[in-house]
Amino acid sequence: MGFVLLILGVALWWAAHFFKRLMPQQRAAMGDAGKGVVALALVVSILLMVFGYRMTDFIYVWAPPVFMIHINNLLVLIAIYMMSPAGAKGRLLNNMRHPMLGGFKLWAFAHLLVNGDLASIVLFGGLLAWAVAEVIVINRSEPDWTPGEPGTYGKDAMFFVASIVLLGLIGYIHGLVGPSPFPS
Repeated sequence: MGFVLLILGVALWWAAHFFKRLMPQQRAAMGDAGKGVVALALVVSILLMVFGYRMTDFIYVWAPPVFMIHINNLLVLIAIYMMSPAGAKGRLLNNMRHPMLGGFKLWAFAHLLVNGDLASIVLFGGLLAWAVAEVIVINRSEPDWTPGEPGTYGKDAMFFVASIVLLGLIGYIHGLVGPSPFPS
């Protein structure tokens, strides 16, 4: 049952995100109420993924080497930075069209490096595939893009320090609800 919920959650995540692009007339007809429907679908998808993942039996696929934990943590730190406002307000990511989706892809990839069970591969692989597809769909539907005015390196530094703090907080909470991402 858990595996079914997990797959449904990943599928609903995809559907909610692609609804506007695949069915633009239906989405436009919903007006502002459509935002609430999509937000609710995303909350339900996250709940399905969480419960499905936790309910799924561990099916061994491969054994990640222990050192991958350090690589994962570094990649997640970079991912958090990329998903911060640094892309719009800083200078380093200014010429990157999709810094948040890039950060999301990096986060999912990092989790694939340290999780060798089938449920993790379905969850993080499915989310990674969604982020790749999302970038492709956006770039095809909106081919013209110009970066905005670059921000400052000071903003980059501020968001990087905030990302370190956020990594510590996320890691602490992660350890409360599941395995600690920090080696002991």
